[in-house]
Amino acid sequence: MENIREFLMTQEEQDKLKEQIDYLKNEKRKEIAEKINVARGYGDLSENSEYDAAKAEQAENEELLKDLEHRLKYSKVVSADASDGKTVNVGVTVRVKNMELKNEMTLSITGTIGADPMNGKISIESPIAKALIGNKVGATVVAETPTGPKKFKILEILK
Repeated sequence: MENIREFLMTQEEQDKLKEQIDYLKNEKRKEIAEKINVARGYGDLSENSEYDAAKAEQAENEELLKDLEHRLKYSKVVSADASDGKTVNVGVTVRVKNMELKNEMTLSITGTIGADPMNGKISIESPIAKALIGNKVGATVVAETPTGPKKFKILEILK
């Protein structure tokens, strides 16, 4: 039996995923089909780089679409409202202190699709989120990051 991986995400992330799938299916496919038709008009397909590029773009689009549809099919929406407010989980925002740098950060724990580290949104797959999830205010956790272990103290859990 196949082991299916569940994709945890917020409702906002799932909505964005649906929008992206809709765009790829409806608009992007039409754009690519038009490129292929235009390229066919250039004649001999065996030496037609525009045609080859359009067909490659079509294959990439279909592969991405397949991946996103798989993620949507096996998605599970996790809401900050489902959190008890005392434990870090997907969908919550948490204020932490980097014990090494002595600075505070506010991080939102998102699914993989909603990650935007530059804006404080970290994926549940990230080392820091993995270390934080399941812990409570006051806990000090160690995240095994690519640059080495980092200690964080959980200061506050926001919804």
